[in-house]
Amino acid sequence: MKQRQKSFLFLFICLGLGVLAELSFFHGVIGISYVLFIAAFYTLLFYRLGMKFSHRRIGLLLMVMIWVLAASYLFYDNQVFYDLNILVIPVLVFTHIVLITTPNNIDWISTVFVKQWHQKFTQTFGYGKRWVKFVLKRTIFRRMNKSTTQIVKRIVIGLLLGGPLLIVIVGLLISADAKFANVIMEVPSFILDVNFLEWLFRGIAVILFTLLFFSLFQTLRKRYVIPLGRSTNVHKPLSWDGVIAGTILVLLNSIYLLFAVIQFKYFFGESIQGDFTYAEYARRGFFELVVVTMINWSLLLICLKFVNVQRKSGGYFMKSMYTLLIMTSGVMLASAYMRLSMYEDAYGFTIDRIFAHTFMLFLIVIFAYTLIHVWLKGISLFHFYMITALIFYTGLNAIDLEEMIVENNLERYQETEKIDIYYFDSLSYSGIDGLITLYEMEPDYPELRNLLQLRKERIDTLDLDTWQSFNFKKQQVVERLRELEL
Repeated sequence: MKQRQKSFLFLFICLGLGVLAELSFFHGVIGISYVLFIAAFYTLLFYRLGMKFSHRRIGLLLMVMIWVLAASYLFYDNQVFYDLNILVIPVLVFTHIVLITTPNNIDWISTVFVKQWHQKFTQTFGYGKRWVKFVLKRTIFRRMNKSTTQIVKRIVIGLLLGGPLLIVIVGLLISADAKFANVIMEVPSFILDVNFLEWLFRGIAVILFTLLFFSLFQTLRKRYVIPLGRSTNVHKPLSWDGVIAGTILVLLNSIYLLFAVIQFKYFFGESIQGDFTYAEYARRGFFELVVVTMINWSLLLICLKFVNVQRKSGGYFMKSMYTLLIMTSGVMLASAYMRLSMYEDAYGFTIDRIFAHTFMLFLIVIFAYTLIHVWLKGISLFHFYMITALIFYTGLNAIDLEEMIVENNLERYQETEKIDIYYFDSLSYSGIDGLITLYEMEPDYPELRNLLQLRKERIDTLDLDTWQSFNFKKQQVVERLRELEL
């Protein structure tokens, strides 16, 4: 009985978190509200589960990343990451809390942990379903017999299935008959005044959030781990013939060496292949080189995983082939990086080109670590790959990429007098900031005054009064825009 009372008390606390979630995510543009919600969520987590956690090092790293991603909603205004992190942050949070409640003997990159993750996910919704049934039986259905209970359940199912159908049919009938539309549209004024439907949906969102958080924390308290067990079937490990793999690597490395020799001519000289311009040459080869590099990486991982050479001399030969493949892939990445830089010199900087640069730097780090793994078998590849990918992604969120793009394009304008103001206008507040800076530098630039005038007229439509949408970048740019005299 006492345990049940504690559960109801914790449910009430989760209700507060559910209200905060609804206030944070369903009232305009997300800003400081995400940071506040993450703070409240982890405070409740520590209150419920205590401070004894497993996998402390990787858990701490994930928690720092989650905080950085949430803080990006407060400090920056990148639309790409704004949309992407709506999915990424919840997945990272769930992975983090499952990880820190899983015993240390379970590797966090293993099929066992994936099963644990999936189990906790399904248990969360299963717990919520059982809790709802329990509450309904103790309240609404307490004095009902089985037949009445079944009838009520069927009515609820009918309402859930028939409600959307009714909305569609009413919409069609309203379009078909004007008098019917007038009758339907004569809604009582008090419903319009209190915005009944909006409050209904918000109330449903609060209830769903409350049940989700309550079920999640209750499930995490039971730190059950899937038993490892012993398989009765002995599977022969999959292997790839070393001679076949070596032959493939020799063929590929031969052509890559020839390519690398040709590329060094352009690395250290000023000639350009054929009669192509810088932009044509860059556009012509960048994507092809990146695709070839990805193929090499995939082939390298397959060989490292499945090729098993018995002879010591054969082992050294394969390691030499792996090393040569990594080094020639590095040359290709360097060539692709230079081609993209040429393209940026010709056409300017964009968010897609910055992402491409970053992805190539990520691949260089990956190849460098893989080269170490080739000669030192004891170190883990996939742990490093996962951690590096998370750090790179978090790093991109921690840097104001749009501001970097704007600054580089403004510097390029001072050298070439070429700039795309419409691309600036397509960016978020950093783009507007760049347009203001350009106007201060060149007030007579064609169409620039009109773009800024339109932006200035839209200030009143922005979510500046809601606390949830507070953002440092937005506040800074809006102040500059208001003070700008056109």
